[in-house]
Amino acid sequence: MDLKVENGGAYKDERLGWGKSLPVPSIQEIVRNDFQSVPERYVHENKDKPLVPDNLPASLDIPVIDFSIIAKGDEDEIRKLDLACKEWGFFQIINHGVREEVLHKMKASVAAFFELPLEEKKKYAKAANEIQGYGQNFVVSEQQKLDWSDMIYLITTPPENRNFKFWPLTLPGFKEAVEEYSKEVQKVAEEIYANFSVLMGMDRDGLKRLQGELKQGIRMNYYPVCSRPDLVLGISPHSDGTTFTLLLQDDDVTGLQIKHKEAWIPVKPIPKSLVVNIGDATEIQSNGMYKSIEHRAITNEEKPRISIATFMFPDDEQEIGPLESMIDDNHRPRMYRNIKYLDYIREKFARRMEGKAHTNFVKLERK
Repeated sequence: MDLKVENGGAYKDERLGWGKSLPVPSIQEIVRNDFQSVPERYVHENKDKPLVPDNLPASLDIPVIDFSIIAKGDEDEIRKLDLACKEWGFFQIINHGVREEVLHKMKASVAAFFELPLEEKKKYAKAANEIQGYGQNFVVSEQQKLDWSDMIYLITTPPENRNFKFWPLTLPGFKEAVEEYSKEVQKVAEEIYANFSVLMGMDRDGLKRLQGELKQGIRMNYYPVCSRPDLVLGISPHSDGTTFTLLLQDDDVTGLQIKHKEAWIPVKPIPKSLVVNIGDATEIQSNGMYKSIEHRAITNEEKPRISIATFMFPDDEQEIGPLESMIDDNHRPRMYRNIKYLDYIREKFARRMEGKAHTNFVKLERK
């Protein structure tokens, strides 16, 4: 059986999109056929994997924000949010208002998709010059090391931007679960936009206005078990090219790690919580005050893992750059140039995942 998830199939899309990615084999099928082997192309050298310190103190757990009181304007919790964005770039939110039933249906629908036969999943394979669909993104050369994961990525907001040829509409309940989850998470996102906006010196709608038409995409990841998890990476170190990202983790399996003070820190799942991380667009707009942090995913020998990342990002034609309120010529001079978001994201998709390289090309040279 051909394990490669080909781009395009019978569908041809001539539009110039965000970028393209080379077709790669399904790692889920490789593992299904041969659990013991780790193909050479998936082996990452140790130099790419800084050690996680042993016996991490509890103080190195990422901040936890109670969203129910932030939404009521609690000043202490808002200060805590500000500190989390400055010092960590990551935080977990509890009491966010997304119903447990919605979270459960979303996870169940994603799991059901990845349990489909490969030939069925390949019906939703990414088209040429497209980032949506089943397969893998950020694969730019035949020599590049690959990640130990499969994914399906869908644009979900605004609804008119959905391309249903990539949606497994014959899978019972999938469309309904994704639409409901998307709508609920959008409400959370709009409150986050409002709080970020105030923290960056604007009114509650200021940041939202600067985004143009709000966009949302959902990436659903499947990480198979691996006989040698010390050799592979579920996802290579990277920062997100978003305004921010909301991640629904597997409650039982820790896989996400973030880079904090040059060490990789595991993000332990809190059931029913969402993990939020600052994206590159917010780092640029905050003039570096808020950091988009490198993160990666690891694998294990015992249990596969699913994660669901919801990306919030500006309109393609919107220009992003440091906000005037975040620039101080004496203490915090402008650190980034302005750039159209579409140009930024195309540059990002033209590269493999490689840490913070995607923001470095927007930085201004220091005199």
